[in-house]
Amino acid sequence: MAASGGHAERDWIIAPPHERRDELASTARIAPLLAQVLLNRGVTTAEEARRFLNPEFKALLPPDVLPNTVAAAKHLMSAIAAGKRITIYGDYDVDGIAGTAILWHAIKQAGGQVSFYIPSRLDEGYGLNIEAVEQIKADGAGVLVTVDCGITAVDEVARARELGLDVIVTDHHQPKDELPPANFIVHPTACGESPNPDLSGAAVALKLAWAIGREASGNASVAESWREPLLDATAFAALGLIADVVPLTGENRVIATFGLHRLRDTPNAGLRALVEVAGLSKKDSYDDYDIGFTLAPRLNAIGRMGHARLAVEMFTRAGPEQAQQIASTLDAQNRQRQKVERDITKQAEAMVTELGFDRDSCRGIVLASSGWHAGVIGIVASRLVDRFHRPAVMISLEGGLGQGSARSVRHFPLHEVLADCEQHLVSFGGHAMAAGLRVREEDIDAFTNAFLAEAAQRLTGKDLRPRLHLDDEVGLRQLTPDVIDMLQRLAPFGPGNVRVRLATTEVELTGTPRVVGRTSNHLQFSVRQGNEQRKAIAFGRGKDIDALADHPRIRVAFEPMISEWNNQRRVELRVLDWKPA
Repeated sequence: MAASGGHAERDWIIAPPHERRDELASTARIAPLLAQVLLNRGVTTAEEARRFLNPEFKALLPPDVLPNTVAAAKHLMSAIAAGKRITIYGDYDVDGIAGTAILWHAIKQAGGQVSFYIPSRLDEGYGLNIEAVEQIKADGAGVLVTVDCGITAVDEVARARELGLDVIVTDHHQPKDELPPANFIVHPTACGESPNPDLSGAAVALKLAWAIGREASGNASVAESWREPLLDATAFAALGLIADVVPLTGENRVIATFGLHRLRDTPNAGLRALVEVAGLSKKDSYDDYDIGFTLAPRLNAIGRMGHARLAVEMFTRAGPEQAQQIASTLDAQNRQRQKVERDITKQAEAMVTELGFDRDSCRGIVLASSGWHAGVIGIVASRLVDRFHRPAVMISLEGGLGQGSARSVRHFPLHEVLADCEQHLVSFGGHAMAAGLRVREEDIDAFTNAFLAEAAQRLTGKDLRPRLHLDDEVGLRQLTPDVIDMLQRLAPFGPGNVRVRLATTEVELTGTPRVVGRTSNHLQFSVRQGNEQRKAIAFGRGKDIDALADHPRIRVAFEPMISEWNNQRRVELRVLDWKPA
C-alpha cells in the first residue's frame, strides 16, 4: 500500500522495458532511458527522435492545409480594402484572449479597422449571444470574426447574417451535426480533416493571421514587415496551446517551442508587462510550467473575477505604461481569485465529509451554496476530483437559479451523463471531463439523485482509484545530470508528452526525514542504493513524515530534477508517491 497518512492508494502503471529500447538508443545516440521515454510516446526511429528533440520552424504546416483559411484571409483583405469595420468576438479564457490578440494585430498590420468584443463570463456566458451580435452590428461592424467559439452558434450566426454581417467562424471545439451559416468556417475538423486536428483556438488564429500576411504581401513568403507580428503570434499561440491543455505533439510542439522562445524576446508591451508582474523577467528561458502555472492563471483570473477584455486591451492597444497598470490589475485579481478559491475549497471539502460523499458507497459529489463565486467553482470542482477521486459538481446559487461546473474521472463522460439527467436541468454543455450546467434551486435534489445514480451505475471501485503512469523503473546510478539534461530536451510538456515520471527500484532511507517550508508542509529525505545517494522532496506531504519513517526500505515514484547550489548540479527526486518495499 502507499505510505500516505490520508492520500488515497494509487495504482502504479509502469511501462515495461520496450523491445526496441537499446536499438533506438544506439541508432539515435541517446541514453537508453531517453529511448524508453521516446518509445512510450510513439517515437520509434532515430529520425523521429531527432525531429522530436530538435523541433524545426520549417515543420510548421502552411495555412493552406487548414480548410477555408486562405479563402477567409482573402475575404478579410477584400473587407479591409472596402473600408469595412471588423469586430473580433473572442472567448474569455486564455486561448480566446490570445487568439483575439493574434487576429487584432494581423488585421491592424494589414491596414484594417478592427475592434474586439469579449463576453462576460458571469453575465453572458460562453460563446456568441444574439444581444452581443446585435450590438456589434449597431456599432457599425461589417464583418464578425469569432475566435475560440462559434462552431455551435447556429442561431446566433444566422442572426448576424440576417443583420447583414459577414461572419468568419474560427474555432476548434467539437462541432454539432448542423454547422453555423457563416461565410467561412476555419476549423481543424468541421469542414474536412486537416493534418493537425488538435490546434487550439489561438493556433487556428495563428494560421489565419499567417494567411492574411501572405495575402497582404502578395507572396507565399510574407514581407519583412510581417515578421515581427507573426513571431509574436507564435508566443500568443503558445499561451493558448498550453493553457487549453491540447496535445503538445507534432506541429503543436513546434508552435509551443518557438512561441516560448519568442516570449523571452517579444517587444509586445502586454506580454512584457505580464511576464514582469509574474516575476519571470529575469529568467533566461520559459517553459510550459511558466505558462500553465504562472502566466495563464493571471489571464484566467481577470475573466473569472472581472472582465477579460482588459487582458485583450493589454495585448493590443495598450502602450507600456497602461500595459503595466493592467498587468498589476490582473495580478491583484489573481490573488483575490486564489483567496476566494481557498475559502470555497475549504467549505466544499468539509461539506463532502459532512454529507457522506466520501463514503466508499458513494461515487459522485454534488454540492450547492448561495455564497460561492461562480467564476471559481470549476477550479474547486477540479480540486475535489483530485482529493476524493470521483466526479464532482459545484453549483453557485443566486436568485433561485444555480450555475454549475462539473469535472470528471475516467469512464464517466459528463456530456453523456448530463444528457441522461437533462430533465432536471435548465441547460448544460461541455465534454467528457469538464462541463457547465444551469439548474433551478428546487430541482437540485432531484439532479443530485440522478447524477449519483449514474455514477453508481457507470463507475466501479477501481475507476475511483487514482493511477500513476510511470515511464520506467530505474536505479539511482542511472540518474546523472547528463541524463536528466537529455530528458529535459523533451520539453515543452503537455498532453501526449507528459513530464517524465519514473519509479526507483528498492532504495533505503538514510538519515531522518524532516519537514521543511514556511508552514512545515513539505517532506524532505534522502535515499541510498549502494554507493549512490539522492535527495528527495515531497511537496505538500509534511504530515506523512511518520508514515514514511515506519518504512526504511521503499520504492519511490518521482519526477527527476536538477538542483543547482554553489555551482554544483545534483539530481534530486520530486516525489509523487512511495510504497514500502
